[in-house]
Amino acid sequence: MEKHHLFSNFKSDLIAGIVVFFVAVPLCLGIALASGVPLFSGIIAGVIGGIVVGFLSQSQVSVSGPAAGLVAIVLAGITSIGSLEGFFLAVVLAGVIQLVLSLLKAGGIAYFFPSNVIKGMLTAIGIIIIMKQIPHFVGYDKDYEGDFAFWEASGSNSFSSLFSSFDFLHWGVTLAGLVSLVGMVLWDKYKPTTLKVIPGAIVAVVLGLLMNVIFIALNVQGLIIMPEHLVQLPVFESFTDVKSTLILPDFTQISNAAVWTVAITIGLVASIETLLTIEATDKIDPYRRVTPTNRELFAQGTGNIISGLIGGLPITSVIVRSSANINSGGRTKISTIFHGILLFIGALFLSQYLNYIPLTSLAAILLVTGYKLANPATFKTMFKKSYYQWVPFVVAVVAIVLTDLLTGIFIGIGFSILGIIITNIRNTSFVKREKINNQNYLKIELAQEVSFLNKATVLLLLDKLEEESKVLIDASKTVYIDDDVIEIIQEFVTIKAPDKNIEVKLTGFKEHYGLENSIEY
Repeated sequence: MEKHHLFSNFKSDLIAGIVVFFVAVPLCLGIALASGVPLFSGIIAGVIGGIVVGFLSQSQVSVSGPAAGLVAIVLAGITSIGSLEGFFLAVVLAGVIQLVLSLLKAGGIAYFFPSNVIKGMLTAIGIIIIMKQIPHFVGYDKDYEGDFAFWEASGSNSFSSLFSSFDFLHWGVTLAGLVSLVGMVLWDKYKPTTLKVIPGAIVAVVLGLLMNVIFIALNVQGLIIMPEHLVQLPVFESFTDVKSTLILPDFTQISNAAVWTVAITIGLVASIETLLTIEATDKIDPYRRVTPTNRELFAQGTGNIISGLIGGLPITSVIVRSSANINSGGRTKISTIFHGILLFIGALFLSQYLNYIPLTSLAAILLVTGYKLANPATFKTMFKKSYYQWVPFVVAVVAIVLTDLLTGIFIGIGFSILGIIITNIRNTSFVKREKINNQNYLKIELAQEVSFLNKATVLLLLDKLEEESKVLIDASKTVYIDDDVIEIIQEFVTIKAPDKNIEVKLTGFKEHYGLENSIEY
């Protein structure tokens, strides 16, 4: 990255780091709570993801930390291993596996994700953020912060939680959230030039705090925001408290097969989620920088080793925090590292003050982030493209919203592959009429590759030829023809064409096909 970017964006990177810190706090806590581990394990993962991975990664805008996509794996892993100590050993081993994948250059798999599916992923994440944050925005905090799966741990789903949240509407929370949201939007649009470096997200947090202070001062019952609707960091009185919270890995379980099964699962899933996020964040990076994927796997692996060693959750690059970083003006890794430093300082020394921040203000920040990701203009742009571009995009959006990130992505990729297959089948040959040696011929020009998928198309095309017609089959531009298709052409030349009195000329067929060219064309 060019040096002038690093220094010219330094101030805005620090501000963006503060915003990402505010967003990351409830997400780290919520994912830890849902995973069945101590809350501080989520903070550890956030700190390591910010400082260690941020320092080692060559991605300038992605932010790493505990991921909601791994919650189910963590829960199942702890159960199968039987102890947190054994699970944290699995996290360490997962990091080692990622280092091995980095050495094997496995990061190249990221280049096989279709861009229309990645755009679908970004749009779907935006929709999910909006759906998941509206309940927190109105004071319905039944589902944990950071959950992005359609089926929730509470037994509800994204739609039922969204609609039922209004039955539990808390007017104080909602009012503070609306003030935060409106203030944030207006500030971003009309802020004074002298204060342009301050993003609306920080204004949203300040307004949320002020609203609750006013509710408390006026002693308005029903409007005061209670602790369950505020950030809830664990409060430490001393370093002894911190030390007693840490759960270290148990290396005596290194021979436990369940540990290795969980480690491999985390290593592979975390790597795929990271590569998907890196591909997505590179697309919304204002400078359009390309992240070296193998270096990213190395950074993530190192981060997971350290996180597991001190009792932290597994780490991936996370699209929600990354997009919040970009939207807040983050342009270099300074913002990522600074957010990690703030998590460390905040968790150890400032937790009692941070616990006054209303979750609704943080939901307001994420609602704006979600809207920017799921901007209606994206749909307009995609629908202007071909059927084979927008169908996988829409399928990926719907599939991710109704399932989860990885399942939806693979469904989207499946439709992209299906589109390629259909296109390949349809583009088997190009038919046109040409005059050859003063005679009218129907010229069938075979495509560059004719696979077994094209058998039916070739067979139907030849069977439809009229009696006593003149046909030229041209394979001069063809690199590969499947044996099944060669047999169909051979049968047509030797049996079907003579029966219908069709004159056939061949050209461009390679010697090993066993077909004799009858004309040089």
